[in-house]
Amino acid sequence: MKLDNGYSIKTMTAKEFFPLFGKNYDAIFGNDHTFFPDSYFSVRENEKIQLLKERMGNLYTLHLGLFSPKNEFVGFSFGSQENEETFYMMASAVMPEHRQLGLYSALVKEVIKHCSEEGFQKIYGTHCATNNAVLIPKLRLGFIFSKVELSDMFGTILHLQYYTNPLRRKVLDYRSGLKVPDSEIKSVMKFDPKFL
Repeated sequence: MKLDNGYSIKTMTAKEFFPLFGKNYDAIFGNDHTFFPDSYFSVRENEKIQLLKERMGNLYTLHLGLFSPKNEFVGFSFGSQENEETFYMMASAVMPEHRQLGLYSALVKEVIKHCSEEGFQKIYGTHCATNNAVLIPKLRLGFIFSKVELSDMFGTILHLQYYTNPLRRKVLDYRSGLKVPDSEIKSVMKFDPKFL
């Protein structure tokens, strides 16, 4: 997909994607204190993890590369199917010198488009609780905070979730206390009319 500013987002295979991702990992995440526990697993633990991965079957994956007008790999988003209705955005980023151009939002919109077309009901990502450069664009695109987690890998992280079904999002707004129930919510939640 070609963006108005000359950048482009390309769907890639894992074989095309991960060498470019690996080459740029330190430039984006090099100072983030991520703890990778699998580096400390025993041989047996790693073998068991591999067997568990193989049992997962052929889940949907998405690898998007962001390329500059000069065709340089300057950003990415990748993730995979978690279950029959949920897609997990594992990691997305834009190289520092290409930020503040709306490119992260463009990547997220492309993820939403692909995942909606595939039929996913929910799309979520996990983010450092103070990473406003990611949290704000996602909130503007309709993601909502769904939970807080303490992770050994990343520390305190926030889950941001996007519902592709507008009714589910509407129900969530009611459940959170943001909105009072309208007639549609009253109907789907089966409110007893004598209490309305």
